[in-house]
Amino acid sequence: MCGIIGGWIPNPTIQPDFQAGLGKLTHRGPNDSGLENWVAIGGVVVLGHTRLSIIDLTEAGHQPMHSRCGRYALVFNGEIYNYRELRQELQQLGHDFVSDSDTEVLLASWISWGSTCLARLRGMFAFVVFDKVSRQITCVRDAFGIKPFFYRHDEDGFFFASEVPALLALRTQRPQLNLQRAYDYLVGSRYDDTSESFFDGVRQLLPGHLITLDFEAATIAEHRRWWWPSIAERIDLTFADATEQLRAMFLDNVRLHLRSDVRLGAALSGGVDSSAVVCAMRHVEPEMPIHTFSYVARGSDADEEHWADLVNGHVNAIPHKVLVSSNELAADLDDIIRTQGEPFGTTSIYAQYRVFKLARENGVTVTLDGQGADELLGGYTGYPGPRLHSHIDRGELIEFLKFLHAWSRWPGRTKSYGAQALIGQLMPNSMRGLALKSIGRDPAPAWIHSRYFKERGVLLSAADFTDDAVNSRGRRLVAALRRSLTGQGLNALLRHGDRNSMRWSVESRVPFLTTEMAEFLLSLPEHYLVSKEGETKYIFRAAMRGIVPDAILDRRDKVGFATPEQAWLRQVGSKVLDWLEAAEDLPFLNAVESRSEVKSIVDGHRPFDFRAWRLINYCRWVQSTGATC
Repeated sequence: MCGIIGGWIPNPTIQPDFQAGLGKLTHRGPNDSGLENWVAIGGVVVLGHTRLSIIDLTEAGHQPMHSRCGRYALVFNGEIYNYRELRQELQQLGHDFVSDSDTEVLLASWISWGSTCLARLRGMFAFVVFDKVSRQITCVRDAFGIKPFFYRHDEDGFFFASEVPALLALRTQRPQLNLQRAYDYLVGSRYDDTSESFFDGVRQLLPGHLITLDFEAATIAEHRRWWWPSIAERIDLTFADATEQLRAMFLDNVRLHLRSDVRLGAALSGGVDSSAVVCAMRHVEPEMPIHTFSYVARGSDADEEHWADLVNGHVNAIPHKVLVSSNELAADLDDIIRTQGEPFGTTSIYAQYRVFKLARENGVTVTLDGQGADELLGGYTGYPGPRLHSHIDRGELIEFLKFLHAWSRWPGRTKSYGAQALIGQLMPNSMRGLALKSIGRDPAPAWIHSRYFKERGVLLSAADFTDDAVNSRGRRLVAALRRSLTGQGLNALLRHGDRNSMRWSVESRVPFLTTEMAEFLLSLPEHYLVSKEGETKYIFRAAMRGIVPDAILDRRDKVGFATPEQAWLRQVGSKVLDWLEAAEDLPFLNAVESRSEVKSIVDGHRPFDFRAWRLINYCRWVQSTGATC
């Protein structure tokens, strides 16, 4: 795992400080670094890299990496898990290799197959290839956005980096806030769901996309999606056959994700997903020492320690646990905000931060994680709105009523909640703002200055969740899963995991997220994913029988990676209001109302709402960046 930085500067007199930017990425790659530049079309191309050595720990894996012919140079962040299989195929085509690194295999794959090689890769990646003959650089991000890629393109040139602070280090002027993102996050809890970042002019390359910059034209010559899975339904697989295929596919994923030349372990919550990863590790490697790392919230409804203990005992793991206090949160607040680089959703991200710190303290450099399973398999509460919508599309009134009844009998669910989820699916976007206001989610709450936003072109509206009605009719659930997998949902969770793990120079791997398995699952009948009885991850639970303890697979609750947020904030006391100091200097926030809103929520005078944390997070983040409107 690594950090990458670079760009193309058409005016050689402009000299951004790439060395300073590279220094901002040291935590992503403390073992080695490289920075090179080339004159190209009257300008300069720069490629930089910091390396966390995981595969082939020798100097042969140094980057930027060059092709033998001298035409190509590559900087790469990520892992290609099937690099050995690709290497054999490339050797048969005449390629010779001087290292055992997946980077060299990636470069050879690009030389041999161009962008068509992307469909062959099983891994996580963000990389840039410089072609000195065509005078272009091509930037690529993996299908799910597991690895980050930020860029800006303006009159000064084209610049990219793995993290926003590194990209900002290439500018001399003070960064400007993106007001639309400020509103989306503070009021709508939306972030990381578009190409826009929290900084004006800084964008992220969306999951499954690539861009090519042409030096002669000084423009982005190509910007396209390279992966978009079909949701057409297969009718040739029985549930039993599909279960066997999924079992084999998942075990193979885990086997490949265990390839490492350094010590590895697993993040374990005790839920179905992380438990399946740990148990699959034991299944494919019966003798391997397994270190697990868990956050526990003893005395809280969010505590899953009992379930994690059950899994640890089942696989004879070496457990490591961390308990987190409100005082620790207060002490680490600024560091976690700097670590994430941009505002984020809830304090559960801090618990994850501590889990990766624990892994590093115990000498583990690579961890496997269950992230992405909910979005692949119809997890959380089973996506009731889209699931019911599919029944309506197919005219299945009896099946609709049966599913709603069965689904509502699970813990934490009601028929009224299911009906509300369906209404949200059917409601025209023009009515969403009014509907949200009717349930207390005002798009223009008193603690913002809505006029300020409106005068600057900010849209004060709910998110648009429309779908392709033709292609998704009767397949609303898998359409929603595809949308979550490709940017509107999962992207934020992957961002949290990447920044938290990289803060401690730990590589976090997510074996659920391969294009092969996603394409397979999105082709299945919807009731294979969320059963007719409302059971989430139905086919996966069946596939893991005999590998994961039945007690885990039969769990009817869904805790997730949760923290006792209200209790933490309440215990912090008056510091909460101190954290809102930046509200005084933000013209779109009403500082008095913001403090009142947060205090009433933390004190319990209003129902708990994560907007309290969002206000705290945003204000502290602005102070840490020095950004202005």
